[in-house]
Amino acid sequence: MTASDTQPRLIEVEEFFADPGFIVPTISPDGTRIAYLAPYRGRRNIWVRGVDQTHDDAVPVTSDTRRGITTYYWTDDPRWLLYLQDTDGNEDWHLHRVDLDGRVGDDPEPAVDLTPMGAGSRVFAVEQLPSVPGGVLAWMNPRVERIEVFRVDVASGEAVLHHEEPDPLAETLLDRQGRPAFRIATDEDGTVVISGIDRASGAARPLQRMGGAEYPLGVQPQLVTPSGDGLLVGSFSGGDDLRLVRIDRETGEETVVAGVPDRSLDNFGILAPGVLPPAVYTHRGTGEPIAARFVADRTHIEVLDPAFAPVYAELAALSDGVLGTLSSDVSGRRWIATFIHDREPGVSWFYDHATGEKRRLFQPFPDLDPADLAPMEPVRFPARDRLELPGYLTLPNGVAPRNLPMVLLVHGGPWSQDPWIYNPEVQLLANRGYAVLQVNFRGSTGYGRRHLTAAVGEFGRAMQTDLVDAVGWAIAQGYADPARVGIFGVSYGGYAALVGVTTTPDLFAAAVDYVGVSDLVTAVRALPPFTRRYNANSWYRYVGDPDVPEQEADMRARSPITMTDRIRTPLLVAQGANDVRVPQAQSDRIVASLRERGVPVEYLLAEDEGHGFENEENRLRLYRAVERHLARHLGGRRGTTSDEDAA
Repeated sequence: MTASDTQPRLIEVEEFFADPGFIVPTISPDGTRIAYLAPYRGRRNIWVRGVDQTHDDAVPVTSDTRRGITTYYWTDDPRWLLYLQDTDGNEDWHLHRVDLDGRVGDDPEPAVDLTPMGAGSRVFAVEQLPSVPGGVLAWMNPRVERIEVFRVDVASGEAVLHHEEPDPLAETLLDRQGRPAFRIATDEDGTVVISGIDRASGAARPLQRMGGAEYPLGVQPQLVTPSGDGLLVGSFSGGDDLRLVRIDRETGEETVVAGVPDRSLDNFGILAPGVLPPAVYTHRGTGEPIAARFVADRTHIEVLDPAFAPVYAELAALSDGVLGTLSSDVSGRRWIATFIHDREPGVSWFYDHATGEKRRLFQPFPDLDPADLAPMEPVRFPARDRLELPGYLTLPNGVAPRNLPMVLLVHGGPWSQDPWIYNPEVQLLANRGYAVLQVNFRGSTGYGRRHLTAAVGEFGRAMQTDLVDAVGWAIAQGYADPARVGIFGVSYGGYAALVGVTTTPDLFAAAVDYVGVSDLVTAVRALPPFTRRYNANSWYRYVGDPDVPEQEADMRARSPITMTDRIRTPLLVAQGANDVRVPQAQSDRIVASLRERGVPVEYLLAEDEGHGFENEENRLRLYRAVERHLARHLGGRRGTTSDEDAA
């Protein structure tokens, strides 16, 4: 790791965190049109254009001015397009229909809410139903405590019950004809039971019993094969690596579909389906698996379908990054691929396999020059109990990599990971002169069963000392100045930041808590009672059961809210008022306690946000504040817009 002679230009916060010009591109089923998200009237909206047209020819087909759109779907009818939207971040998602042919002057025709349910009800997932043209399946809970499958006629908006789930905590998986094929349920002890459903009688017969703690987010992925006779799932199968296996619906026999030695299937994409790449790519027309992703320093793509191999070879040659999202027409002729790269965000390409035509489509942030950005370098080091901790170190360009101010950037989840990917937070911090250390601490996904389950019972304990050990490693290697180390995290990472400034107050000179948990007892008690079995392998197994007095006391002892008297580190807290995962009260209590003691704390509360800031003005406000806060206490560079905002 060497430094260049001069520092890169100072990149303003807006260049990193303004709404991107183009993201999430997909191609229509017939291969004639491209849809994508781009700014319109101050928010991310859906645009559509012909496959051979440019953005100058495109038209916005939605006009949401309240909150940006993230998830949308093509239908089999070229007239209609669907998208999900909530209200100010409350996560009560509704399914909306867009008429691609309807425009009034320069405005799209108003979208139609196909799922007008009451408070607390939401759409959880949407899938095409090839056997019923013009229809989609929507998983939703109009009765709040029970998720059921409805068949929605897109044109008329009529929704009829397609499958009623007898067990609120069971999930019936349907085949491409909409028939029940498998059922996945969780026992009281957290064991996951996979059953095959007899087509004649509808009876469910147990086939496999899997896990517990190694499946904190359930068995993922879950893909019924096109024939309906097999189920593709991620399975540890008694080993340490997560492999893609097929379970036969009749016999229960398990066969390996994809496995890579010392690598685990990459389930990172379940956090944002359609936006992040999936664990398994499937053919749009047939539903067959064509490739799978495995966790590595740079994600490894394993091709499963020989017919896809020449397509993948052509796509992979388009970029020195890693294949990200992938979209094709039904025939598999025309493809749109995005690529993951540490210094080039989300560039997408068009490829026609019949003609060999290739062209670059979109660059979300065209003004960002990869040469100005800093490379993410994979690192590994031991925790104090010798567990190997993988992570990434990003060093600022243009300065000697010695004795730098450093920010420990902690990922959320915690059942998630920090991959090799363009991360605007990382690049902002590196551009300001900070070394940035990201750690896949125990409990992070993608690094095997042992690494994952080593976190059981270790919230605020070994999961936290992994972070402390990471800082110690960076100091020992000479990268970090021990007097100028900050910690910054979102969600679980916010919890880790709060634990850091309460249990190791001398280690950190500044901290940022972004929608972080401060009270474990309150957080777990807020989980809906009917989801207890579903959460048996996650919160109850890893954190504790507040209904058991001894465990409740232990959870309180690991909650930052009970240790605020130890905080003396300058703190920035950011919170969405509509956050249903970490309610505002969690941050309010932390801030009130510090203000009573006169400890420096800045509080950013966004009234129109939930678990994370989606609207551009809120993101810019947040990261300008982060920039100022860290510059004040760690000594990094500041942009001109940060200075203006402070004034």
